[in-house]
Amino acid sequence: MNEYRLRQFRGQPFFTWLFLGIQTLVFLIGYFLPSIPLESNGVLYGPAIAFLHQYWRFLTPIFFHFGLMHFAVNSVVLYYMGEQIEAIYGHTRFFIIYLVTGIMGNLMSFAFNTAGIISAGSSTALFGLFGSFIILGFHLRHNPAIEGMVKQFTLFLILSFVFGMFDQLIDIWGHVGGLIGGVLIGNIIGLPKPAKKYSIHIRILSLLILVFFVILCVMYGLKKYG
Repeated sequence: MNEYRLRQFRGQPFFTWLFLGIQTLVFLIGYFLPSIPLESNGVLYGPAIAFLHQYWRFLTPIFFHFGLMHFAVNSVVLYYMGEQIEAIYGHTRFFIIYLVTGIMGNLMSFAFNTAGIISAGSSTALFGLFGSFIILGFHLRHNPAIEGMVKQFTLFLILSFVFGMFDQLIDIWGHVGGLIGGVLIGNIIGLPKPAKKYSIHIRILSLLILVFFVILCVMYGLKKYG
């Protein structure tokens, strides 16, 4: 019985719940205790990174949201998509994908957005999940279940980009960076079992592109404030 319960626990999307819990806690603190300066120290703000070296701002914006609607929409998407992708990729891989792609989205936002813009939201990491799942669909394109999920997520991705073109509050560069990061990380870490589907050459190339992407965004962003 204990072994059965352990397997049940391991099958739960606890990193999805963890990320949801963190962003919910942050939102509630900001809503009920606005005197605590969490948001001002946690959102993506280029000058604070370039001049004050507050590099944690590449990570913390993943858990901050501007208003109830922003928080609610991203939380619903994370819950729906996170539990499915965590079940497929496994807990450790999902953890890596979510955080690394969120950071990469914020790096691209830092590099290519207008200087001084404030940005936050888990959508950078959510687009990273999209990217990792799209690459998963490429490697497992003959799996009907995966194909169906890829089509659903791709439709949502397209709609998000379309709405983003007309909404100035949406950080389109952050979304693009997260998406690119998801494709690269999805190639690098692969799936635990059908590892032979992931060419070592593609993995190495993806890793090199990832490193180049990070260096380019940091240098270009810092140069903008220089």
